[in-house]
Amino acid sequence: MSTSTSTSTSVLYMSVSLDGYVSTPDDYLGGEDGERLHKWFERTDYAGKQAAAVKALVAELDAIGAVLTGRRTAELMDHWGGDLHGAPIFVPSHRPPGPAARYGYPKVTYVTDGIEAAMAQAKAAAGDKNVYVQGGYTGQQALAAGVLDQIQVHLVPVLLGGGHRLFDVLPLEIELKVVRVIDTPDATHIRYQVTR
Repeated sequence: MSTSTSTSTSVLYMSVSLDGYVSTPDDYLGGEDGERLHKWFERTDYAGKQAAAVKALVAELDAIGAVLTGRRTAELMDHWGGDLHGAPIFVPSHRPPGPAARYGYPKVTYVTDGIEAAMAQAKAAAGDKNVYVQGGYTGQQALAAGVLDQIQVHLVPVLLGGGHRLFDVLPLEIELKVVRVIDTPDATHIRYQVTR
């Protein structure tokens, strides 16, 4: 564990179907256009502006200090072109990065000595801002290692019927405390504190 005095909070942000899936078996997000789980981002008011509650939730992502993401997610997204909201991106992995991440994306760092080291680096880079954690497997690893502080679930009213689950396998029971619930027309947004 790091001895850093960082005030950063690590938060796993995931849109999830009611039956617990974060993607379909082929890595899409459901629906005809493959984006069903992210439709809540698009909610607008009558004037065509992003609804206030949605705008506030999206603003949280825009204010992150660092990203900790799984290799699978990073590669599927081509490392967001090396820039996600201007924040440095940390990828825990047992293998070195591919050419694009190694040479073309200076904000992307592959960390090969475990999830704890990757989180410590992300928190140090984030300072007093949040670390945006992504990926079901990475979230599970961070929980098991005791380095995940919060979980932000965007619970979408759809049943995908199969795919990749958010919490497929956990090595132990983990208690959570509900700290915030926001209802919007397209999702219920629940923030949990991980209690240790």
